[in-house]
Amino acid sequence: MAISISPLGLTLSSPEETESFGYAIGRLLRGGEVLALIGELGAGKTAFVRGIGAGLGIPAASVTSPTYLIVQEYQGRLPLIHIDLYRLQNAQETESIGLSDYLTGDAAVAIEWADRFPRLLPEDRLEVRFFHRTRTTRRARVEARGSRSRSLLARIGKVVRPTLGSARPSLQAGRKTSPR
Repeated sequence: MAISISPLGLTLSSPEETESFGYAIGRLLRGGEVLALIGELGAGKTAFVRGIGAGLGIPAASVTSPTYLIVQEYQGRLPLIHIDLYRLQNAQETESIGLSDYLTGDAAVAIEWADRFPRLLPEDRLEVRFFHRTRTTRRARVEARGSRSRSLLARIGKVVRPTLGSARPSLQAGRKTSPR
């Protein structure tokens, strides 16, 4: 019987808090996870991946948007593959960058603009959707699809707790300052 884990909603009040949330997740990764990142331009996807990298022991300043390079690979406690599908026009272009090869290894894979080619993503993935609320505030919705991702979401749920008097969760074990 499959265990159902409810999606997690989180309000992130600054780019630093977005990085801190990523940092908390980076510390929880075990390898082989795929994080499908979805959101408009400037929604916080790259800041989130910068935090994941820091959580894996990668200097945060070295993690940049791979929009023009398409794929960035980083070495930390685990390898981190950072992919940006924004500029790709069709599924054949994803083949030319070796997308399917990246999705089968032991590296953690973070894919920005994952909603451009959803059929090419593995069934087991953690979807993180970012929504603009204000100039600096974002809303993140984290949903697990598959057993590995449900396990990761359960671990994330242990480091995020509701703020007293509010339905808004806050970071419990994430960094309190920017992971830079």
